[in-house]
Amino acid sequence: MSQTDAGTDLEHSEQHRSQNIGWLRAAVLGANDGIVSTASLIVGVAAAETSRQSILIAGVAGLVAGAMSMAAGEYVSVSSQADTEKSDRDREKRELDNDWNFELDELTDIYVSRGLDNNLARKVAVQLMDHDALTTHLRDELGLTEQMEARPVQAAFASAASFAIGAVMPLLAVLFVPLGYIITTVSGVSMLVLIILGALSSIIAGAKLSTGIIRITFWGAAAMLITAGVGALFGVSV
Repeated sequence: MSQTDAGTDLEHSEQHRSQNIGWLRAAVLGANDGIVSTASLIVGVAAAETSRQSILIAGVAGLVAGAMSMAAGEYVSVSSQADTEKSDRDREKRELDNDWNFELDELTDIYVSRGLDNNLARKVAVQLMDHDALTTHLRDELGLTEQMEARPVQAAFASAASFAIGAVMPLLAVLFVPLGYIITTVSGVSMLVLIILGALSSIIAGAKLSTGIIRITFWGAAAMLITAGVGALFGVSV
């Protein structure tokens, strides 16, 4: 196998974790919020000694409202990021059109700062700008790449869908357990799902397994505990 063939095979087989960052962040955030907020809501309402029907209504309302809120929030925030990226892209294009030599010097300085000598940095800058000046500057000057590009619709869908999936878990527990065991069952099921979510997110991100699990379960347990305390203290739906 030639070096060229080997390099091509390596290029096709490589998969970088950062390619997942857009949808992974939205999905983990949505699922975590869906589990924690719905479970906390159910636990708080159940702690107020209300009926199963009231608990279910509160849980379903929380699922729908939360999913829509997550979708809208993700879309707006990621759209703002996309607008910023577009503005930077348009500005960089204008600068390349108006002062090519300055942009060439700027790119050369970037490569020098990364360890290349002046002559090599200049040759690299010239060749890359001749190939694709805009993409080169967006990547090396601004850190903007296609893999990291903001995708509002993708983020909104991933967040809303994962929120709904996460919220369904504690709701199913309410349907199938006696009223007196709802708090403990919902809390237990939610903690188990959070552990699985933390493990999956760590695996996909290539992080230490225990880090993701502890991070998610600690805050989930704290949220449910505080909400149950409020519901028991005031005897009202939270």
